[in-house]
Amino acid sequence: MKYFLVFLFLLSSITIQSQLRTVDGGFAGGRNRSIDSVAGNEISVILNGKTKYTDYKVFHYQKDTTYVDTTLNIKKEYKFNFRRKDNFELLAFQNQGQTFNTLGYNFRNITQFPDIGFRAKQFNYLTIRDIDYYQVPTPTTVIMYRTGQEQGQVLDALFTFNLSKRLNFSVAYRGLRSLGQYRRSLASTGNFRATMLYSTPKDQYNIKAHVTTQDFTNQENGGLTEASLQNFVNNDPNFTDRARLDVNLNDAENVFDGTRVYVDHNYKLFSSKDSANVKDFSNLKVGQVFYYEGKTYKFDQQNITTSFFGDASKTAGSVNETTNYTLLNNQAYLEFNSKYVLGRFRVKANYTTVDYGYDTIYNSNILVNKQRLKGNAVSLGADWNGRVGDFSVNASATVTPGSGYLAGNHFNGEAIYEKDSVFKVKGSVLLTSKAPNFNQQFFQSVYNTYNWENNFTNIDTRNIGVALNSKWGNASIDFTNIEDYVYFDTDNLPKQFGGSVVYLKAKVNKEFKFFRKFALDNTVMYQNVSSGSNVFRVPEFVTRNTLYYTDEWFKGKPLKVQIGATFKYFTKYRANAYNPLLAEFTLQNDTEIGYPTIDVFFNAKVRRTRIYFKVDNVTSGFSTKNYFSAPNHPYRDLSIRFGLVWNWFI
Repeated sequence: MKYFLVFLFLLSSITIQSQLRTVDGGFAGGRNRSIDSVAGNEISVILNGKTKYTDYKVFHYQKDTTYVDTTLNIKKEYKFNFRRKDNFELLAFQNQGQTFNTLGYNFRNITQFPDIGFRAKQFNYLTIRDIDYYQVPTPTTVIMYRTGQEQGQVLDALFTFNLSKRLNFSVAYRGLRSLGQYRRSLASTGNFRATMLYSTPKDQYNIKAHVTTQDFTNQENGGLTEASLQNFVNNDPNFTDRARLDVNLNDAENVFDGTRVYVDHNYKLFSSKDSANVKDFSNLKVGQVFYYEGKTYKFDQQNITTSFFGDASKTAGSVNETTNYTLLNNQAYLEFNSKYVLGRFRVKANYTTVDYGYDTIYNSNILVNKQRLKGNAVSLGADWNGRVGDFSVNASATVTPGSGYLAGNHFNGEAIYEKDSVFKVKGSVLLTSKAPNFNQQFFQSVYNTYNWENNFTNIDTRNIGVALNSKWGNASIDFTNIEDYVYFDTDNLPKQFGGSVVYLKAKVNKEFKFFRKFALDNTVMYQNVSSGSNVFRVPEFVTRNTLYYTDEWFKGKPLKVQIGATFKYFTKYRANAYNPLLAEFTLQNDTEIGYPTIDVFFNAKVRRTRIYFKVDNVTSGFSTKNYFSAPNHPYRDLSIRFGLVWNWFI
């Protein structure tokens, strides 16, 4: 392994890199490369004097565009994990690839239809919004590697190429396998995705499509036993090897699989060049969005464990339970540009079918009237994207009439004012009504407690948010009201709250730079639940403060380094408990969790390769053993991990 890493490090010095910038360039061809140094130890790419690094484009779900990014900054440090996302509002379990407890909630991007549920398994699930598309003048590879806990690693590799100026393909796979510090905490996951992006020479026809297959397997130990919990809290020297601590489950695991096919294509009936009145009505398109998504959850156990899950319909034997779910959505739309709507307007109609349930009845002791929940619905709606000067508006509305599992309505709107690169203000509104997730409506198991069929009413969610991004700092505030909130109670059963949950979240981020090479990056989040705090629980304050040093070393400045420490703290609250059979978090009233952690890191960059070295929870060796991710589930002890991100442009 060490010789392989040395080889990667040396090879990285002969390749090119690019920076994240605002898009304002076209696509150009060419293959002969010359590499020129520019300010900030970055490398620009000149291909035949025409193609620049800004031609390596990344297209996101909301149609905003960035470039392939090889910079080293503090935001990359926060995202260097197996999810490739900032985990500020999450509380990780001890092993990477496991689930997360929640420190804060985001209600700005709620989906239109209810999901299968099993939310503890979906933190690393890539949704439609997470899939990017590309356009590159030369084949491009991005590789991320990171060591695991005890044994294992995570590798995320992307390869994208253009067969022509307007046809791009990409293939990517993220694989993880990590043993963990405690018994029965092995995690093994995989995220495969493939994309296609194509348009005809005059943009008459456009299509983007992707396919994903994802699987997440976790051994489940149910947390520490009462005796082991005391040995951990008392810091018994006989149990510094965490594998010696007893756990509640020794033969259980759960698996979550997902497959999705997504296609969005349109044909332009006439464009601004051939329209009779281009100022009034132009670029008329007819299009279709089709996607199929299938998800499966499995819980397997070699032997019945009534001491942990309660009585069962059988006294011996294994447990093999499978819940499956499919959603098929077919949308037809008509889109045009007009001065009367200040931009783009789309009318749409959806036909959606859903199928959730089981192929057999698992429990003979419980009277179950059905095995599956099925439904179909027609939705009507419209999207609007308008702009006047520095002010823009985006809105989307959908109504699904009826009384079935898919009935409801969904409205999401935002208004944005952006003044150059000085500041941007965004206000957003979300109004949605939809049924709870299907596993809250219907569930069955050989364990008697875990069987129900509920007739819950729709959950109504209203969110108002304001966000400010500026060179002086960033801030956001969200006010959320939830009627008929559904949750898992202390008895592991889903319940519907009869009152209102009123939730306020405010977050501020500001970085201070001093002495030229030092910086202090601060993020503080305040939360308050003024109504419904007995069923909806979050810590009042969460803070993350990173003090770091940045410099360029050696003659010619070939090496950029970033050295620092991150302090994170959240106030005590009754964090939810984790249930491995449900793959959900449930309420509990016995334990409060809240503590500080300190992580130390050393990051470096040589041309297009970023190297990451990190020590997690450095104070765990001498601090009080009060750090938990959930009741009976300790957070990780001091651990050292290494990784890199490598961009390769052929």
